[in-house]
Amino acid sequence: MIGYVTVGVSDMDRAKNFYSELLKDMGATVTADMDRIAFIGKSMAEPMIAVCLPYDEEPNHPGNGNMVAITAGSKEAVDTLYAKAIELGATCDGEPGQRIPDVFYGAYVKDLDGNKLAFFVFG
Repeated sequence: MIGYVTVGVSDMDRAKNFYSELLKDMGATVTADMDRIAFIGKSMAEPMIAVCLPYDEEPNHPGNGNMVAITAGSKEAVDTLYAKAIELGATCDGEPGQRIPDVFYGAYVKDLDGNKLAFFVFG
């Protein structure tokens, strides 16, 4: 249902590198790059994350309550994505752990521009 989610960034090259490195083990690459916006994912036919310089040319601002949730597939993959994000310069916004017993395991970080990401698995 979701085609892509866009997050505003302050430095396109830095953002493309962060998300490409973070998600490369899931098969993601920059699938389209159009100056002020770039799409990162497996293909244009699957959900992607887009990074962009704001259209109004004003500084980007992470939304309060906005979050991109990336399905990891396993608890180990949640842990791996969280560690990789921290290694790439993200900040912790909730260490990996069981949030809802037997239902939801997740971890939270803020990317290099303060956008909130969740890595999760249900079950």
